[in-house]
Amino acid sequence: MIRKIILALIFSGMGVALIVFTEPVKRTFGSLDFAEKWFGMGGTYVFWKIVGIFFIVGTFLWLTGTIDRFIPDFLLNPGIE
Repeated sequence: MIRKIILALIFSGMGVALIVFTEPVKRTFGSLDFAEKWFGMGGTYVFWKIVGIFFIVGTFLWLTGTIDRFIPDFLLNPGIE
């Protein structure tokens, strides 16, 4: 359980970092053409913020065990019977 909490803090922190430090991430990885096309001008920034939000929400769902209701078991544990 403590391992799960530590991992949740790490991944939530990564999500917060993506939201807060979008500019350095964009400078590091460059502009994403597909994001600029889908989201319009400034789409790369929007994309990284959405990824950060997914990290935070996904971590919360995983930590509380709610994600099991949304994703079938064979996707979460492939090959484990």
